[in-house]
Amino acid sequence: MPYPSDLKEKEWLLIKQYFEQKNIIGRPLKHNRRDIINAIFYITKSGCQWRMMPQYYPPWQPIYDYFKKWCVSGTWEAVLDILDKKDRLRQGRQATPSYSILLLI
Repeated sequence: MPYPSDLKEKEWLLIKQYFEQKNIIGRPLKHNRRDIINAIFYITKSGCQWRMMPQYYPPWQPIYDYFKKWCVSGTWEAVLDILDKKDRLRQGRQATPSYSILLLI
């Protein structure tokens, strides 16, 4: 049973290329990347602990390892930046903001 936080097919097709395995050499993937990303979205949306993730998803340890690896490598930030630019273009705006406002408190 999919959860509301799971990616729809159209959404997955937008980001799939950024999470594909680059190096074919080595062990084959044990878990589907889409399932891993859906599990990460479940954790971030629900706020539950990694160890309390539903059995529907792969075990929490490899999911956490991928999440940590993608955070450290900058993959998450890069994908969010790309999606933000695509959304801005879709709205008829410039890909990047022309200015920003900083609030110092």
